[in-house]
Amino acid sequence: MMHFSEFLLQPAVLHCHAMFNTSTRTLKLLASLVWYSGAIVLSFKSVIMLTEAHAINPEQIRTWLTIVVGLIFGVIKAKYLFTKVCIKNLNRIDALTKPKLWDFYRLRFFFFLLTMIVMGNFISRHAHGNYSMLVNMALIEISLATALLGSSFCFWKKR
Repeated sequence: MMHFSEFLLQPAVLHCHAMFNTSTRTLKLLASLVWYSGAIVLSFKSVIMLTEAHAINPEQIRTWLTIVVGLIFGVIKAKYLFTKVCIKNLNRIDALTKPKLWDFYRLRFFFFLLTMIVMGNFISRHAHGNYSMLVNMALIEISLATALLGSSFCFWKKR
């Protein structure tokens, strides 16, 4: 009976692993695509939520203050959190000796991202028709989108 570790050392399996080898440049590009995709999706979602909130309560100034506050929170998050996280990930990518296609983020990041997407979709669905929930979710999404965009310069900065 062959053990799993012996199976992984088979020449055919090793050859298959070689096709997933890549450069750190490719990993950085993939990381930036995920980063920008998040910013774009969150921006669109926040516009949809604010549009619905405005339709529910058109006289409310809170709807438009949400944009300003979200941008301010996003700039703060970009400066003090997201930029550091981005640089840390890029340094980790640079340190990889045999980068594989899936190494552009750590596995725990993908679990975190999946959790955030599922939770965000769940809360967004339940926010429909509720002015306060729509505005609060839009605030969170605007701040995250702004933080992602504001920290994205890390991908293009010479290091």
